[in-house]
Amino acid sequence: MEYAIIIIFFLLGIIMGSFYNVVSFRLAREESLIYPSSHCDNCRAKLKASDLIPIFSYLFLKGKCRYCHKKISIFNLISEIFSGTLFAVSYYSFGFSYELLLVLALSSLFVIVMSTDLNFYIIPDEINIFFAILFFIINIFTHGFVKALEYGVYGLIMFILMYLLMLIGNFLLKEESLGGGDIKLLFALGMTLPIVMSFISLTLGALLALPASAYYYFKHKDKAIPFGPFLVAGFLIILLLKIDPSKILDFLIIK
Repeated sequence: MEYAIIIIFFLLGIIMGSFYNVVSFRLAREESLIYPSSHCDNCRAKLKASDLIPIFSYLFLKGKCRYCHKKISIFNLISEIFSGTLFAVSYYSFGFSYELLLVLALSSLFVIVMSTDLNFYIIPDEINIFFAILFFIINIFTHGFVKALEYGVYGLIMFILMYLLMLIGNFLLKEESLGGGDIKLLFALGMTLPIVMSFISLTLGALLALPASAYYYFKHKDKAIPFGPFLVAGFLIILLLKIDPSKILDFLIIK
């Protein structure tokens, strides 16, 4: 029975991953989420239901549009599989609980930000606002209204910290060091964990970004990297691993 539920969450994840792809690309291009209906970005042909089955449609069509035969980005397939995996792992880690809602929401944010930031170097404000509100609502159910407000303050602290880091980076580099979307993203992310763990998650995200930063610089001579996915990844890893902040503090404090 347990494995069956995990499979159900995987299937739910790939369905949502397919939807997140549409949301990400349309928001990044400032297009309507409602109109027009699903279509090929190249030939504009309206897609049938059989063209929209997550993973299987891509494999059946051999990664090409049924109508104009233009190659479909493999990123769509990868994000669907990734989303399904995250949903399955989330249920495996938390079962049916309020914490599951939080980690599923964070997983969804990760997939969306990965799509918008990697493809367009942008994190639309609509995404940050929606998930900030969603995290606040989940915190109300999980911790109560007063504690949810406290987590809102944590988000504000992380926002201010990120803004100060941007000012310092701009001063040292004499150019834009962080995007506005990354700073606003930290407000939403800061509402998911206690403040100490948020600092640790931010540090982890920065460490995860170092190899990518080195690759972009030496391969493309480009100092700018899509930082958003690494920020969310840091928070998601901490949540999924259920790391106890007291143990982190005990490790850091020299006795």
